[in-house]
Amino acid sequence: MKNLFEWKDYSETQLIRTKVCIIGSGCGGATLARELQSAGVDTIILEKGGHYPTSSFDNWELNMAAKVSAERNLQMDQQYQANLVSGNNVGGASVHYWADSYRTPKDRLELWENNFGIKYHTLADLSPYWDLLETRLSVHEPKKEYYNAMNLKMKSGAKALSWSGHPVPQARKNCQKSGHCMQGCAFGAKQSQLVTHIEDFMNLGGRVYADLEADLFHINDSSTEKSIRSLKGLVIDREKGRKSGKTIEVFADKFIVAAGGFHSSAFLLKQGWKKELPVLGEFFGMNASPMVHAIFDENMFTYRNIPAAFGVDEFRTARFDSKNQYVEGGYMLMANQLQPGTFASMIPFVGEKHFEWMRLFNQVGGTIGWIDDLTGELGNIKIEDKNRVVTPPDGPNTRKQMLDLIKKQIIINFKVGAKKVLVPTVTGIELNSLNEITKLDNLKLTPHSLLMAAPHPFGGCRMGKDSKTSVVDYRHKVHGFKNLYISDSSVFPTGPSVDPSFTIMAFSMRLSDFLKEELV
Repeated sequence: MKNLFEWKDYSETQLIRTKVCIIGSGCGGATLARELQSAGVDTIILEKGGHYPTSSFDNWELNMAAKVSAERNLQMDQQYQANLVSGNNVGGASVHYWADSYRTPKDRLELWENNFGIKYHTLADLSPYWDLLETRLSVHEPKKEYYNAMNLKMKSGAKALSWSGHPVPQARKNCQKSGHCMQGCAFGAKQSQLVTHIEDFMNLGGRVYADLEADLFHINDSSTEKSIRSLKGLVIDREKGRKSGKTIEVFADKFIVAAGGFHSSAFLLKQGWKKELPVLGEFFGMNASPMVHAIFDENMFTYRNIPAAFGVDEFRTARFDSKNQYVEGGYMLMANQLQPGTFASMIPFVGEKHFEWMRLFNQVGGTIGWIDDLTGELGNIKIEDKNRVVTPPDGPNTRKQMLDLIKKQIIINFKVGAKKVLVPTVTGIELNSLNEITKLDNLKLTPHSLLMAAPHPFGGCRMGKDSKTSVVDYRHKVHGFKNLYISDSSVFPTGPSVDPSFTIMAFSMRLSDFLKEELV
């Protein structure tokens, strides 16, 4: 491919010159790159991971985790409670995401504007971008044929419980219902960045440098603002899975970090900038996702068709009493989809009890919730001994929130006919009826007590007014730097309360307009 460069293409030392250098190729980096290149701005993308076309996808969990998931989805937070789920490939996490495509709720955008001073990112500002993106990525509500058994139960259960819900907007085109969304979609039907914005970007003349890890910035100091002169990149030998020793020097007018919520703040922390940017790595959340598994009389085959066709939004915003004590909510609730290997690793049993659940795997359904992390109990990202350390959000209200989410999942699973429910704590809690929900009354949910994933990181490079309370301003520019910007979920001051991918894309298009004012 003419504009794609991989590990075998690099010489021992190499210089690259461009107008804009973007670090990362996910929803933030790819969207921004496509917009700038279409405006005639010479732009390149650096991606640490490899380039894997859809023709190379085989739908096997372990193979695809090695290709499209950072650390094979095995890296965990400091409390060993949640798998940190992110991308490590051209297209980023969008290659393995579920394709849920939500516009940011108006109440959340208003919160960001009123409490954090984020200007020019209102509903009126972002809606034109979403209009364009929905057409470009074929975003639509799923038809009934795309509801698997668990999604149909979610819809009927929400109605029976009088919980508000909705069809989940999907970025898909000619979906084949294979159920392998988390393995990358071998059919190219899921409209990931790999098959949309990246492809457009290269067709417009943009260059993608895969297998190239951003390492260190070289800085020009001044009395007012610093500027990035160049960036050193390290070539990854994909065949051997380690650095090759080759280095690339990139010179650009503008540098944009779009490495994702788990990685952007860590990358900047490695530059040694914590003193200049005291909240770098702070105010971090990751939408931890407690889940509940359930056995039904009938075959469920939840590993087929799209993962989430129907979602419950009744509890999207957290509710507090007059004394500001947590009452309930602060999460979205969805049908879950796990392939056999992943499911086997996410249930807490060994021996015969493990076999019991696996033998009934075709009858297993279940649910998952996306925690909207509470702003008073957020975590952080640090660098210790050159390694990233992720401390997850935690605190008394967070634990109440998780317990409330688990109980709501138990309620809806039994409501739609579950015969047995499993709460995947590290020892496992099985319930045979809703009457046994009292087993959870004394559940403390201390660190390392739940088995869950964290797929939607945010924060660490919070957007705001000044360098004392934030990392970037409303133009996405890093405080104290002339030509350094951030374009991913790490700039969100809180979680968006829905899947973040569409918010990331809209924010990136907003940044593209800011940059075009200077570059075009």
